[in-house]
Amino acid sequence: MSQSSSKVGFIGLTLLCLLSCVASYNYMVVLPCAARSHYNVGSALAKGLAAAGHQVTLVSPFALKKPIKNINDLPVPSILKAMSGDIGNLLKTSEASIIQQILGLYDMGIRRTGVLLSDSSVIELMQSNQTFDAVICEVFLNEAQFGLAEHFNAPLIGMGTFGAISWNTDLVGTPSPPSYVPHPLLKFSDHMSLVQRVINLAFLSYEYLFMELYYLPQQEQLYTKYFPNNKQNFYDMRKNTALMLLNQHVSLSFPRPYSPNMIEVGGMHINRKRQPLPQDIEEFIKGAQHGVIYFSMGSNLKSKDLPQQKRLELIKTFSKLKQRVLWKFEEPNLPGKPENVFISDWFPQDDILAHENVILFITHGGLLSTTESIYHGKPFVGIPMFGDQFLNMERAEQNGYGRSLVYEQLSAERLLAAIQQLIEDPKANDLVKAMSARYKDQPQLPLERAVYWVEHVTRHGGARYLRSASQDLNFVQYHNLDAILILYGGILFVLYCIAWLTDKFVDYLILDAILILFGGIKFVLYCIALLICCAWRALQNFFMGRKTSQDKMKQH
Repeated sequence: MSQSSSKVGFIGLTLLCLLSCVASYNYMVVLPCAARSHYNVGSALAKGLAAAGHQVTLVSPFALKKPIKNINDLPVPSILKAMSGDIGNLLKTSEASIIQQILGLYDMGIRRTGVLLSDSSVIELMQSNQTFDAVICEVFLNEAQFGLAEHFNAPLIGMGTFGAISWNTDLVGTPSPPSYVPHPLLKFSDHMSLVQRVINLAFLSYEYLFMELYYLPQQEQLYTKYFPNNKQNFYDMRKNTALMLLNQHVSLSFPRPYSPNMIEVGGMHINRKRQPLPQDIEEFIKGAQHGVIYFSMGSNLKSKDLPQQKRLELIKTFSKLKQRVLWKFEEPNLPGKPENVFISDWFPQDDILAHENVILFITHGGLLSTTESIYHGKPFVGIPMFGDQFLNMERAEQNGYGRSLVYEQLSAERLLAAIQQLIEDPKANDLVKAMSARYKDQPQLPLERAVYWVEHVTRHGGARYLRSASQDLNFVQYHNLDAILILYGGILFVLYCIAWLTDKFVDYLILDAILILFGGIKFVLYCIALLICCAWRALQNFFMGRKTSQDKMKQH
């Protein structure tokens, strides 16, 4: 072969290798929740995959504001209508007991699951000849929708926007020891007292029974209805999840075990480069001599829906501050608005928190808001209302960069004290900046890590080698109850037998001793009786002999 032919062959082989390394995949991303915060996390992954050159079909309640290359947008607005009552009543829901909140949350999940699967655009997609290399589905009380993966003959990739919870940990076999992993809906940290551990165990047991006996059977009915041709049954389908992307990071929470196919990608929605702010907002922030406080209760709970008394307490608080305040308020006018307050129904939150003149965040304590605040190194005051917000604020207080207030007890005095404490205490600012530094100190960006693992699972046909053997075990086997019964039951049985034999042997010894003792007494009594008899006979002989002698003497 000539030298030129060898060069051509080498170049061709190199090009072929390069082409194989940049393979483009086709993904389906399902975001069934009508909460904008959940959508922001999922859409960030969809945009990241599209930017990496992959084709993405995005199914969600929200339509893209403008077309994005490589993304086929498939909005399902019927979800917004189905969840409008749930979102509109969040303030009222927060006043209910934790058990009532759970019942409402799970019922909402069942309704939302059926709405998406029965939508005409989704049905049309399922009936098409479309194929996907993987189906990425948010895991938020929508288990029947996971059947889309087998329907399109693709691996199932889950995405937990809520953080680690049994809904997603059970899909990949991640252990959650109740001794130090609190349920996200409880107000506990990982350092629980005995009473808290008892409550946590009781709550987890209640949730397990509730899911197994009430909730999952209803999701199974939806799965059977909309995926009659799927070969896997509902419960096997859940346990065959190839990958779980978790919107969390250990530096933001606490250490806990994960299965190898559960990957932390918390903060992949955060802008790493601050975008320019609208001019009026930029001028308001820059003109604040003492800094700016940003106040938002999130995308679901509206400030305009707060009771009048709570609103007045907030106004009273802000009027006493020398700092300026950005307040996310959803009406054009706020009666009694102080001069140092700027209101708007929308703020670019991420870019505002990144501004160097913003010094504090007042939030509801949602996972996305607290993550953004920590990333940008800003301490925060939290007013948790529901869900994981209590746990997020518990972590913030435990780590020293946040203060939590009880909504029912919210007053100008308490809020003002919490604000001043964080602003005037340099330690809180140092702690949150240290936390931010730890969070940023990662070998790759969270979005890059998420894209890599999605591609990895796709390249390796679902990456079955990552699947935990725990997924093949039932409840008794997983908790080793049968082995515990055999091992410790066997030990107890042997100990019982030893104790029984010992007891019988002791009883025998006691009886024998008694018999010996009794035999000795009998012998002594026999001897005494014999002596008495001999003495009696001797006396008889003596007197009888004496009488006989007297009779003889009389005869003579």
